[in-house]
Amino acid sequence: MSPRPEFSTEILELAKIFKALSHPVRIYIIKKLIKMDACCYSGDLVEELPIGRSTLSQHLKELKYAGMIQGEINPPYIKYCLNRKNWEKAKAIIEKFLNENQHF
Repeated sequence: MSPRPEFSTEILELAKIFKALSHPVRIYIIKKLIKMDACCYSGDLVEELPIGRSTLSQHLKELKYAGMIQGEINPPYIKYCLNRKNWEKAKAIIEKFLNENQHF
């Protein structure tokens, strides 16, 4: 039996990014925040998405865990913004992955 590979930090980071972007709702949220070029309240998202508040909360949690968004709590509201620094980093990691692996 061959030993299990050790995954590099880059591979783990790429997997985290792809996981965060692996659902249509999360892609929608990211696209909305980019297009708005501003922050958005979670309540506003609940009104325009065909999902419940708790489901939206799980999607936002996944994006936040991956560093794609950041939240600001101002009870009773939570405002979410794109984490521009991490978004640029994610784009660079994805672009590098795609460029390195274009010759299958």
